[in-house]
Amino acid sequence: MSVPFVCLDDTEREAVRQWRNSHLSQGTILLYLQWARRFRAYCKQHDFDEMSQLTLDGAVKFADAYVGSRKKGRVAVSTRLSAQNAIHGWACALRSLKAPVSRWRQGLISVRLTSLLAAYRQHRRSNGVAEGTLRRDIPTAKAFLSLLRSRKKRGERATVADVDAFVTGLSTRVSRRTAADICCSLRSFLRFLQVTDRLHCDLAARVISPRVRIVERPPRALPWNQVRQILQSISLERRPGKRDYAMLLLMATYGMGAGEVLSLNLDDVDWKSEVVRVRRPKTGVTIDLPLLPPVAKALTSYLRAERPRHVEVRRIFVGTQMPHNPITSGAIRHRIHHYAGRAGIIADFLGSHVFRHSHASRQIDAGADVKVVSDILGHRRPSSTSVYVRVALRRLRRVALPVPR
Repeated sequence: MSVPFVCLDDTEREAVRQWRNSHLSQGTILLYLQWARRFRAYCKQHDFDEMSQLTLDGAVKFADAYVGSRKKGRVAVSTRLSAQNAIHGWACALRSLKAPVSRWRQGLISVRLTSLLAAYRQHRRSNGVAEGTLRRDIPTAKAFLSLLRSRKKRGERATVADVDAFVTGLSTRVSRRTAADICCSLRSFLRFLQVTDRLHCDLAARVISPRVRIVERPPRALPWNQVRQILQSISLERRPGKRDYAMLLLMATYGMGAGEVLSLNLDDVDWKSEVVRVRRPKTGVTIDLPLLPPVAKALTSYLRAERPRHVEVRRIFVGTQMPHNPITSGAIRHRIHHYAGRAGIIADFLGSHVFRHSHASRQIDAGADVKVVSDILGHRRPSSTSVYVRVALRRLRRVALPVPR
């Protein structure tokens, strides 16, 4: 152990080991250790139970009460934030050591639903609706009920005029495609009210949403050379380069969406059989794909060099900061924007699905069977994949009729 880390007790020694496994720098570890010792002394002085104080509220109280040794007064805001981060790192290290640490954010509780919305959620779940769809349906139902309350009405007193007012309001706030999706959710809620005898007329049939053609615009795909430029712009020498390269390579190689990449567990990669098992978030259906050598190399490099070894979660891709929770789709979108900017690529759309669209268009352009591409992408209907034919320019040129002279 290096010179700064002297006189460590067993708990501190194990915490330092956890921080090193999380690839924290020597300076950061020393800073965390200093604040952890101050926090422990503070708990002992006030006769507090240390484990119960290892929460965000406890860290804030400690930082606010801390008196600097130089000015003998309250420290700056930046110093208090640094103390809170260090105490969070201490809590994460102890949790990894199986210590009975409380939840860091005690105030984070799930939003309580009214009895009506809770019944609606249960009704939708019983019909096999995915959680992702529920996250859209519940806010729509809440917004419609809010409109009724503003008109001093209950759900069973809703009329066609209320439905029209709700839909008309959408047109001023969201795009036509989004408005059509919300109208679909509204129909589901109105059907629920009717089948549960809370509404005695079929208002769902009266919801007139904007018309949106499925093939209204081409998929948002990038030329394949630009996909390669984005991948080449990722520095594998700096964290989290190996992680980001592995994620984006999976999306470009197999056409995975962000949800499919993020749901990958360590057990989903069969190294011996050279197979990666992908789980579709919406349907729960799994598909086995060949573990191609470049993908296997990228995953191996990330797992050996960047992914913290002590992380308890089984998800492959985790955050760089403790407690190393699984990353979100927003993080993938942010990283794509970052690397596209580094590669000098400007496009109207650079979301997490751009690699999926680019993969599908490239496969169709190369002559792959639409049914095979549809199965790999997890589409229930081949018609969902046929839309990519419109951007497969090379194939379109081959089937173009000669121009008459």
